[in-house]
Amino acid sequence: MKQTMEVTFNAVIENENFARSVIAAFITRLDPTIDEMIEVKTIVAEAVSNAIIHGYDKNPDCEVVMKASIENELLTIIIQDYGKGIEDLSKAKVPFYSSLSSLEHAGMGLPIIESLADSLDIISKINIGTKLIITKQLEDHNLG
Repeated sequence: MKQTMEVTFNAVIENENFARSVIAAFITRLDPTIDEMIEVKTIVAEAVSNAIIHGYDKNPDCEVVMKASIENELLTIIIQDYGKGIEDLSKAKVPFYSSLSSLEHAGMGLPIIESLADSLDIISKINIGTKLIITKQLEDHNLG
């Protein structure tokens, strides 16, 4: 049975923690390992912070949408913004490349997501927004 959830929140950096908590609660039904939980929460944190910082320039009036589904232990996460979009997707995936190079750890968000996920698809259009579609296979550790 496919299980889904969707949440929309303002583009303030404090909501990164909110998004991490929501995804953690959502995957708890699979009784994930500590490593799986940390990886999923890291994926969400990087994707959400990218939407807030790069997509919206931290404009709190904007909204980030997070959707997730679980089907046969396959977790699909969608993080979407309606911000400025990514000019060059190939550059955006290169470690340490950033449109805001003044930030600490700039340019590591997408490479981190890619390293922790099974797949990362990016759909982005200038001045329309960016959608990250991320999948990660989890194990059902319930003994039932």
